[in-house]
Amino acid sequence: MTSYDSAVAQLHQLGFELARSSGHKFDLELVRVLLQALDHPERRFPSVLVAGTNGKGSTSATLASILQAAGHRTALYTSPHLLRVNERIRVDGKEIRDGDFAAAYARVEAVVQELLSAGKLPWHPSFFEMLTAMAFTHFAELKVGIAVLEVGMGGRLDATNVVDPLLSIITDISLDHEKFLGNTIREIAREKAGIIRPGGILVTLPQHPEANEVIGNTVLECGAQAISAVEFVPPVSPGAEPPEPARYPLEVMGERIEVASPLAGRHQWRNLALAIAAARQLNGLGFKVSPPDVARGIRETRWLGRFQILPANPAAGTPEIVLDVAHNPAGAWALHAALSDRYLSPEGKPPVAENGLIMVFGAMRDKPIREIASILFPVARQVIVTRAETPRSATPDEIRTLAGGIVGHLESEATVAAGIQRAFALAGLKGVVVITGSIYIVGEAMAHLGTRA
Repeated sequence: MTSYDSAVAQLHQLGFELARSSGHKFDLELVRVLLQALDHPERRFPSVLVAGTNGKGSTSATLASILQAAGHRTALYTSPHLLRVNERIRVDGKEIRDGDFAAAYARVEAVVQELLSAGKLPWHPSFFEMLTAMAFTHFAELKVGIAVLEVGMGGRLDATNVVDPLLSIITDISLDHEKFLGNTIREIAREKAGIIRPGGILVTLPQHPEANEVIGNTVLECGAQAISAVEFVPPVSPGAEPPEPARYPLEVMGERIEVASPLAGRHQWRNLALAIAAARQLNGLGFKVSPPDVARGIRETRWLGRFQILPANPAAGTPEIVLDVAHNPAGAWALHAALSDRYLSPEGKPPVAENGLIMVFGAMRDKPIREIASILFPVARQVIVTRAETPRSATPDEIRTLAGGIVGHLESEATVAAGIQRAFALAGLKGVVVITGSIYIVGEAMAHLGTRA
């Protein structure tokens, strides 16, 4: 086993141990102690902090791409990953190399052991706390000009929230991770609003009334400045055809540009608007960004598994494929809308996908499976339920029980690969295969599809 393989294995073991433990809790003080012992790498680069339930990854990736297009040495920290943990730590679009990953782990782990021996830490940091410290150390060593940091979960007690960001961004908030964040939009919004700083800058958009109230009150309490990105959301007149989901003209900083994003789906308009508004604010804070930089950065954004479309390959006999990590009701509604826009023709017209949509679906056991299924299953001609190779994954039988009665018939396959092959057979070249329900499902699908994904 290489030092890289060993580092990854030990990190994953920390994740399993935390899942089994009832005594550990989220605590920023533990992260602060660790970072102090590492000589505060998080203070050696300016940062932007991005929280929310849905869209925070897309917003982070787009903003980082804009900053990189403008010539800034840009770091990006995101979670979770699709295929390899290295995806979470990037500089100028490139994943951290295996050797650098192993070196960062060794350095942080050595400091952790010293702190544990001295009684300065109550327990070993978690997978995410370790990875965050590793990312900060790596970014500091590479002397990045700015880092875009996606919050892992929540905000108030998330390990990323130890930085002092230039500005904060809050994307759309909905119900998710209720076990940790609360059972209402208001409770979850309170956790997300924990990234707002006294006297700081917040970029956001109007959303659920309860979330608006919590965010607004927090802004007032902190004496922060709230910047709305609503001017960058393309308007659609009542009764008018909407612009093509990923391509429309927009005025940015006094200049007209064309937004041409590879991130498809109308739900991405809001994420793009947040990234543009944040870039404009950063331009005013000394990080030069021009309108052409914004256009280029949007165009060159790469963020896999978010309504990612793989064209049909007649030579291989495979249909068009859609990969989307929708794993909660809000994400499911966004996928439903995107599928409807692209594939489901109005009544009386022939469908774009002649053989319909064939869905391969799997979900984690702790998700509201029936609610997600009730949103997604009706758009498909046939649904194949499967499971990912993780203990958290619901089995096909569990999904069938929870989703009973939503559609007439569900097929089951034991693995994602088998589900994909069955979907190919049902779709033919004139159907579309939709793979969704979990980032784990999409990640395994991408691994199975190989270079095509």
